[in-house]
Amino acid sequence: MKKNHIPYYPDRKWLMPLGLFCLLFLIFLLIVTSEYPKSTSDADFSHSATRFVLEPNGNEMLGLGLPPLPRFAYLISGTKGDGGSMRRLLQAAYHPRNYYLLHLDLEASDSERLELAKYVKSESVFREFRNVMVVGKANLITDKGPTMIASTLQAVAILLKRAKDWDWFINLSASDYPLLPQDDLLHVFSFLPRDLNFVEHSSNLGWKEDLGAKTIIIDPALYHTKKSGVFWAKERRSIPSSFKLFTGSSWVVLTKPFLEFCIWGWDNLPRTLLMYYTNFLSSPEGYFHTIICNHKDYQNTTVNQDLHYMKWDNPPNQHPINLTSEHFIDMVQSGLPFARSFAESSSVLNRIDEELLKRSKGQFTPGGWCVKNSASEKGSCVAYGSPHAVKPTSSSKRLEKLLMKLLDHENFRPRQCR
Repeated sequence: MKKNHIPYYPDRKWLMPLGLFCLLFLIFLLIVTSEYPKSTSDADFSHSATRFVLEPNGNEMLGLGLPPLPRFAYLISGTKGDGGSMRRLLQAAYHPRNYYLLHLDLEASDSERLELAKYVKSESVFREFRNVMVVGKANLITDKGPTMIASTLQAVAILLKRAKDWDWFINLSASDYPLLPQDDLLHVFSFLPRDLNFVEHSSNLGWKEDLGAKTIIIDPALYHTKKSGVFWAKERRSIPSSFKLFTGSSWVVLTKPFLEFCIWGWDNLPRTLLMYYTNFLSSPEGYFHTIICNHKDYQNTTVNQDLHYMKWDNPPNQHPINLTSEHFIDMVQSGLPFARSFAESSSVLNRIDEELLKRSKGQFTPGGWCVKNSASEKGSCVAYGSPHAVKPTSSSKRLEKLLMKLLDHENFRPRQCR
């Protein structure tokens, strides 16, 4: 049997042009790598200038060395009296790359819902980019019941049908507010793996084991049109043995593939857990968490953080306290992109607008897509630029630092689905 050997070619005239080509290619690489970040491992999320990224169906300039920008799909929900807060939140968190679905629940009046829809229809930016929708047939929501999960899943289904090219889903309420511009969020998230799911979770149920897992509740919003509290059944049940329960925050940043699994489910886990959580107290704090940690395809994609800044009473109650100006410095230093909860007329919102978002009252948060009035850094948009351009601010460095810490090997794997 012949041994493998390297073939010998006596004619080597091809070596000179090959060497010249390699030399020119090396010079090109040196030029490119001297102008653009070499690696995200050095925490270099360059933010000194506007970046342009080539889109699949666009004509934008290619940002060499920079990954493509993601898109976020937002659900912004509210109830009676929240129309004004939802409008302000939409303006603060708006970017033409993203998609926004607004849901005012059935407790809000038809006139309030119509007013919100009229605003969306009349705003020229929304008409230009066609990325804001309002749920017309509202749902009745009970905070501690499964109707909130049902409403969220309906919103996801709408976004999957009407907006097919997004990467992460983010749910916000009318009492939430962003702590940095969307340009920062888009820029930093472009460096992340697109399969990461941000969901705060733990298998330590605490008081929820007795009052949640072992009790059975009935949500009247499933059967009636008037809002009321949940009903408690006398019967109790044991902890399930076919899956492990997890609990955590209701606020999530979830990937499109994971949510497609929850909606279309190619096995019975999402449907089984949806039936189980129909009678579970505070099901939004466990449904997605239990699915993701009980499926082998997703349990290693979790980042144990909900990306919200919150403060709780001591001892903690069901809802976080309202944030004020005394929390402002701590909010900024946290690096978190969102915070809750805020009173509608809280003065700290004005401070966030002025110092962090550079947003004028009633205007959108400026960014690379928004050509501002040159007379003021906080002026309104006088023209709309490319939705594929982002201009990160210094706030992106704080978010970058937080994510680098969360994804460090000492924090990432040890905190997954435990």
